[in-house]
Amino acid sequence: MARRVWSCFSSISTAVLYGSLSLFVSILHNVFLLYYVDTFVSVYKIDKVSFWVGETVFLIWNSLNDPLFGWISDRSFLGSQHAGVRISNPQVVLKRLQALSRTGPLFALSFLAFWVSWARPGLQFLVCLCLYDGFLTVVDLNHNALLADLAVSASERTLLNFQCSLFSALGSLSVFMSYSFWDKEDFFSFRMFCVALAALSILGFSVACWLLRQRFQGRARRDEEEDSVLKELCVGQAPLAQEKELTLGQYLKQLSKHTNFLWFASMNLVQVFHCHFNSNFFPLFLEHLLSDRISASTGSFLLGFSYIAPHLNNLYFLSLCGRYGVYTVVRWLFFLKLILSVIMLLAGPDQIYLLCIFIASNRVFTEGTCKLLNLVISDLVDEDLVMNRRQQAASALLFGMVALVTKPGQTFAPLIGTWLLCVYTGYDIFQRDPLQEVVRTQELWNPAWFSTLRHGCFHLLVFIPITCAFLQLLAWSQFSLHGKRLQSIKLQRQSASQELPIDVKDI
Repeated sequence: MARRVWSCFSSISTAVLYGSLSLFVSILHNVFLLYYVDTFVSVYKIDKVSFWVGETVFLIWNSLNDPLFGWISDRSFLGSQHAGVRISNPQVVLKRLQALSRTGPLFALSFLAFWVSWARPGLQFLVCLCLYDGFLTVVDLNHNALLADLAVSASERTLLNFQCSLFSALGSLSVFMSYSFWDKEDFFSFRMFCVALAALSILGFSVACWLLRQRFQGRARRDEEEDSVLKELCVGQAPLAQEKELTLGQYLKQLSKHTNFLWFASMNLVQVFHCHFNSNFFPLFLEHLLSDRISASTGSFLLGFSYIAPHLNNLYFLSLCGRYGVYTVVRWLFFLKLILSVIMLLAGPDQIYLLCIFIASNRVFTEGTCKLLNLVISDLVDEDLVMNRRQQAASALLFGMVALVTKPGQTFAPLIGTWLLCVYTGYDIFQRDPLQEVVRTQELWNPAWFSTLRHGCFHLLVFIPITCAFLQLLAWSQFSLHGKRLQSIKLQRQSASQELPIDVKDI
């Protein structure tokens, strides 16, 4: 019986095991995003000052912890290939998996800390947010870094990303299940639901990481034996010179000369801004553009569809990436965003069915583009390794530096969006509740004001994607890591590693 179970587990492909880690993250993170604010505001009754202090500290911590943890993880890989100690690729993969097997369960436990009141609401809010985001950052960095470490070829990385999208879509089902347990008055059933999700996540992280480690320990052991044999053969020869460890300042100087990284970071900053703009203002657009034209059930369907469709749509995008390349598919999506926005602008806000399709597709295509960009970052990891002749790819560190540069887009999205809305219409969403009666009176007795608000929301809806698409096409046209350049970089990485690349399908 035990042998049958072991043979069943051992037959699972590496790509499926890698993708399953996305499931164990998404089942928790989707529920966290949906309920953590409502829990502290409605259940724990946190005061406004404590809430904004917690969010401000969280914003700073969220921006800094990606490069911090990336630097701690990968600073030993930044030396050149002529350094004295050779680190093999299986050893790097094992290091990532060990970090995931430790921090994955801790991430699940930090998720549980939100749903039990154990301190003053302000203190608990701050501690829980920072702990949760810290463990989530370590998990995401190591998981994303494995995309660059497990495979080099574009087809294998596309396969890995395909499995991640498939399992992330499955993880979104936890949001739909949570509605049947969510009750602010009786919190016990929702707590038990969260405990069950956390237990599943802990078990999944432990089993998946253990199975992956079993596959790479043999390769790492063989590499260590080869290194020991080489050392014995080199007895009596002058030892290789040990290089000084690269400092953070030196690394940043190298990164500032990485032109493709700078163009990608510029494009991705706009992409992150647009993704969060859509998320922040999606309910507002539904309310002021469609609420009086469609039923509540249709609006609810559009909202739910916009969350799960990007994962499913990404499966099709990845098939296109395997055929035409990531660069081409991303460029098509930028052109598609621009064309759809111009068509919607010409059609006007009174074309309700077209407006419904545009609001939903705008979010779906934008989120889908975000999910493809990990493949581009993996290619940048390869280029960074070749350009700076590193002994191993600093995957987690580069993912962290991308996050550092692009996360300000999360903050700019609501700030710029609310400022533009106020400039165009005079409508301040932060004063919506205190002046609710006044606003309602204006809507009823002043149709011109309501029309101004509606047209202001419509112009915001279409002009933001047009501007973002134009800026992204401008930056993306300067990005040269595709075609023959990309093929050359991948060949150089494979030859520089002095070993055959890991074939995901063969392991």
